[in-house]
Amino acid sequence: MSDTYKRIVLASRPSGAVSPDNFRLEQVPVPELADGQVLVRNHYLSLDPYMRGRMNEGKSYATPQPLNEVMIGGTVGEVVASRNPKYAVGDKVLGMFGWQEMGVSDGSGMQKVDTGKIPLSAYLGAVGMPGVTAWYGLNRIIAPKAGETVVVSAASGAVGSVVGQLAKMAGCRAVGIAGGKEKCDYVVNELGFDACVDYKAASDPKALYTMLKEATPQGVDGYFENVGGEILDAVLSRMNAFGRIAVCGMIAGYDGEPLPLKNPQLILVSRLKIEGFIVSEHMDVWPQALSELGGAVAQGKLKFRESVAQGLESAPEAFMGLLKGKNFGKQLVKLI
Repeated sequence: MSDTYKRIVLASRPSGAVSPDNFRLEQVPVPELADGQVLVRNHYLSLDPYMRGRMNEGKSYATPQPLNEVMIGGTVGEVVASRNPKYAVGDKVLGMFGWQEMGVSDGSGMQKVDTGKIPLSAYLGAVGMPGVTAWYGLNRIIAPKAGETVVVSAASGAVGSVVGQLAKMAGCRAVGIAGGKEKCDYVVNELGFDACVDYKAASDPKALYTMLKEATPQGVDGYFENVGGEILDAVLSRMNAFGRIAVCGMIAGYDGEPLPLKNPQLILVSRLKIEGFIVSEHMDVWPQALSELGGAVAQGKLKFRESVAQGLESAPEAFMGLLKGKNFGKQLVKLI
């Protein structure tokens, strides 16, 4: 084993769009373990939209990412050295080691995972934080009833793809919104959604509304929001009375100014329930959610797709691509 490893730290805070200059690649020595610690060789790094907000210095739901420290991020990997009796060399683990090839832990915030029927990478996607995010927003906020119509934006992504499949399992009409014919075909033909609106094919907001109207002839009862902007405006215009909206993300405004609602009065007119949520604040549901998600993946009932960048050095470009919707499914970086 090498006596050094690579990591990426936040070198500067972005002003507008993220650039490669905001990151710095470093080579650092592998630390000596103290009693109770384990050394993990990370196999995959998760890239997620929430990281963009953490790069800012302003007030948010979480502490900003510190400058000159390893970028935050979920990882899965293998224990390669252990001075902790709870972990043995060879154990596969899920942790938050961030953008680096190796990590040291005392075991807190880290858990063993079973790769017998579930791929290791899935614990960063469908059977991880994105999956639980989908599960919570759909089941606890939208609370769909059989026969209702549920719409989800960024439908081919790590969260949106799970939302639609769970909505179908609940007996709903699932309608996705995604960018490009390839993604929409995947959402319908592979994931089993009833319809998918290609927002990139809409020439203007009116065209987007018309396409959404055709896909939701009975209106929209539940909406899982990942994007914001014109897509949110279009869906608000299709919401039925007493509809429910789970707000998970607003990626359309992450790299610039937030996009205002054009018709906020629709919230009152349609008596809508709108609730934003951060899944890490609802740890009580994680065991149930992960059990259901893991069972569905193991049985082949819940499908997922991954975009995998190769090598830690590729993380900044892959992250910038994620913010522009270039990924297809869960965005990962393969580290080994």
